[in-house]
Amino acid sequence: MYLVVGLGNPENDYSQTRHNMGFNAINKIAEEYKINVNKNKYKGLYGNGTIEGQKVILLKPQTYMNLSGKSIKEVVDFYKIDLDNIIVIYDDIDIEPGKIKIRKSGGSGSHNGMKSVVEELKTESFKRVRIGIGAPEDKSDLIEYVIGAIPKEEKEKLNEGVELAKNAVIEILKDGIDKAMNKYN
Repeated sequence: MYLVVGLGNPENDYSQTRHNMGFNAINKIAEEYKINVNKNKYKGLYGNGTIEGQKVILLKPQTYMNLSGKSIKEVVDFYKIDLDNIIVIYDDIDIEPGKIKIRKSGGSGSHNGMKSVVEELKTESFKRVRIGIGAPEDKSDLIEYVIGAIPKEEKEKLNEGVELAKNAVIEILKDGIDKAMNKYN
């Protein structure tokens, strides 16, 4: 069984922000594979289904970004999910909007949600799909940039990244991470 997690913040106030790209990707995957992500448990919203012959749990932690790892850890412990079968999707300021990067493992960088995931799982060895959101010109505005409203002209580019992330996750589940990395990185 795979656990596919999208990082984001709950509440409608955050739904259309750069920090919710992970949630947006989970929504796209759920829509395509008719998986209802509406069960409320493990400090998150989740749904079970099958994607490309693989049993999956799609998860949107509801702990707010900085505590995302707590929800993930509960699901991993309950379902005894192998760390190699975890895919985390999240926004990344170091990648330009409309692009993605796939990695087999790695550090959390400056992303507080990923810091929580690494801390709770006690490892950096899990798959991740990073969706580019670009960086603000003035780094002191970073918080407002990631949780503020997205200008209309930027939404299309960000949606391209979400679509690529959805396709990358499907590719990972279908043919493995190496093929997905070759195709999307």
